[in-house]
Amino acid sequence: MTAVVEGHRPPAPLVKAFNVVLRALLPSPLGRGVREFMLLAFTGRRSGRRYRVPVTAHRDAGGLSVLTPAGWRLNFTGGADADVTFAGRTTRMHGVLVDDEDAVVRIYLDRITELGLRGAARQIGLRFPAGRLPTAAEVAGFVRREHFGVVRLSGRT
Repeated sequence: MTAVVEGHRPPAPLVKAFNVVLRALLPSPLGRGVREFMLLAFTGRRSGRRYRVPVTAHRDAGGLSVLTPAGWRLNFTGGADADVTFAGRTTRMHGVLVDDEDAVVRIYLDRITELGLRGAARQIGLRFPAGRLPTAAEVAGFVRREHFGVVRLSGRT
């Protein structure tokens, strides 16, 4: 049985090179014109190491979010502060890893529906082998299987 939705990542060397460019571009004056990406700078909760991670910016009525399977998202379990560089401005924000699976599924399904298959493939890193929008149950299976999560960003409290 073919999955209706699955994760798809570009080759690691390409991602690494692109991240180097974005880390330099986003905080520069040229970063004001880049509204698809943002730079998260945060401290690892166990290592104490400082991370600077370029991510796709997802905006909705709830504010800014990051949709990712990356392990660094776990640093936001229970909440953590981050410096977020978006559209050329750096703002201190608070990120929280969404731990309610139903909420995560709704966020992914809403974004996939809003972006369409091509947009979701590019902006979230997904592939749709069946060539159609997935159902909520199919997204739930995908989120569980591939460990995709959501970090919600809000003004620092």
